[in-house]
Amino acid sequence: MSYEEVAKLALERGFFFPAAEIYDDSLAGFWDYGPLGVSLKNKIIQLWRREIVRRDSMLEVDGSVILPERVFAASGHLKGFADPVVECLRCGSVYRADKLIEQMTGALIPEKLSEEELDKLLQENQARCLKCGGQLSQTRRFNMMFKLAVGAKEAAPAYLRPETCQSIFLDFPRLFRIMRCKPPVAVAQVGRSFRNEISPRQGLIRLRELIQAEVEVFFNPSKARDDDKFRPVEDYELSIHPLDSKETTRVSSKEAVKKGLVANELIAYYLALLQQFYEKTGMPRDRMRFREMSSEERAFYAEQGWDFEVETSVGWMELVACNYRTDYDLRGHARESGRDLTVMDEEKFLPHVFELSMGIDRSMYSIMEHALTRDKERRVLKLPPYLAPFQVAVFPLVSKNGLPEQAKKIHNMLAKNFDAFYDDSGSIGRRYRRQDEVGTPCCVTVDYQTMKDNTVTVRDRDTMIQQRTDADGLVSYLQEKVSFPLD
Repeated sequence: MSYEEVAKLALERGFFFPAAEIYDDSLAGFWDYGPLGVSLKNKIIQLWRREIVRRDSMLEVDGSVILPERVFAASGHLKGFADPVVECLRCGSVYRADKLIEQMTGALIPEKLSEEELDKLLQENQARCLKCGGQLSQTRRFNMMFKLAVGAKEAAPAYLRPETCQSIFLDFPRLFRIMRCKPPVAVAQVGRSFRNEISPRQGLIRLRELIQAEVEVFFNPSKARDDDKFRPVEDYELSIHPLDSKETTRVSSKEAVKKGLVANELIAYYLALLQQFYEKTGMPRDRMRFREMSSEERAFYAEQGWDFEVETSVGWMELVACNYRTDYDLRGHARESGRDLTVMDEEKFLPHVFELSMGIDRSMYSIMEHALTRDKERRVLKLPPYLAPFQVAVFPLVSKNGLPEQAKKIHNMLAKNFDAFYDDSGSIGRRYRRQDEVGTPCCVTVDYQTMKDNTVTVRDRDTMIQQRTDADGLVSYLQEKVSFPLD
């Protein structure tokens, strides 16, 4: 399905829509989740907790979204978290310089080019303002963090966090001590980050306020191996797109380490964990890959990195940044704070960090696009049942003769165990179609036979096959249909 079709469905059914949309001057890059979007988003996060956080016995924290300026001096964001921009000298329109060149040439522009190199490319391609054709300014750097002043008097400078991980680094010394940790130890967090994007666009794909689910793995670089963890995934095939190749290759985790495609067993294990998570969201493996990034593409803090990408109607889209951050962050915070952040585990060392930084908003969009299908009769959101916003819908066949009352009774019973929806509006066919569009895997219909023998029909979303079953056994029946399968 195309981006336009997913966006249309999202607006019509209340998955997501622009924030403050009733105002003409609402701000771009901010989106609200409606009831169905909240349910789907929360279930994606629940799956992340189940398949990554709990499976690996990670620690989870919930850090502040506002942090003092010194934190971002230490992390390098005051200097390094800046995009190159040019401004139209006639109408004032602002563009990100590298993306403008990419739009004109179709070539991928490395993020680490200097302002002078970008100006040369802009001049060679005779770049002009896309709105009025005016001349463009020279390239300058624009820091994407939102600055705040905390306190009423002599306000202290602070920023909204541009990534959730900094509070994990700041909390690590206390966590390591009070949770009696032994490395490697992974700390997870899900929450909001804020980036003053120059050109937010395409709904959830590029936002100024975004939801991240991040994992930071702290380990001793001289012991980057854990056989108990690695052995169960060593034969699992990773889809890796090496830096020096035009092809994506499928290779076992064990072979990926042996061939040097992945630095060590610890990193291969977490890449496997991540890919398995996305397979459980319904993504086909042949449309996902770990693309190795060049030194020009990598973030300023990363020594090695992969973008976990999925193929969508708008091209390959990054969903997770997988970065080997070495000891960059803890070393910076130790220097700025004056605190000793080394830990003890047979020897004293400053931990290195491997990161999985997931964009929940982009992931939700991609999951919806891959799930949305259309045939001659209907539009169907074929989400895995455990991700569906509603797991079951209950209908009375007609709105008379006691059927609505019986249907509501059944709905109330099911609502104690499932996300259930009641609908008695319109023809039964239209009610089925509405539930197909939002991904509801099962629809229960109460009819005249129900009043005689307490049986109902259960319609399957994907096959449209209807089965008759006893209403008293519905909870057990649906539990098998819509619950996450146990390993």
